[in-house]
Amino acid sequence: MELYEAVGQEALMGIVSHLFFIAITFYALQAFMLEKLFKKNKVFQIQLIYILLSIAIGTAVSNFFLQISSWSGKLPYLF
Repeated sequence: MELYEAVGQEALMGIVSHLFFIAITFYALQAFMLEKLFKKNKVFQIQLIYILLSIAIGTAVSNFFLQISSWSGKLPYLF
């Protein structure tokens, strides 16, 4: 049963990490004025690009931290 519990905890940590970093990225992207790059009255497209950029960047950052965490946990096997 410990294997299933470990897999479940890893999945939960991955989901929480991805959602956290996507939210942080969305918040950080609000500092940019991307509206000036788009045509006027294209509100939906601007919001969509914010969401897609947030997902792409947040997932990449989350994967980075999850891999670093995984690799650091395996370092004791080196010695």
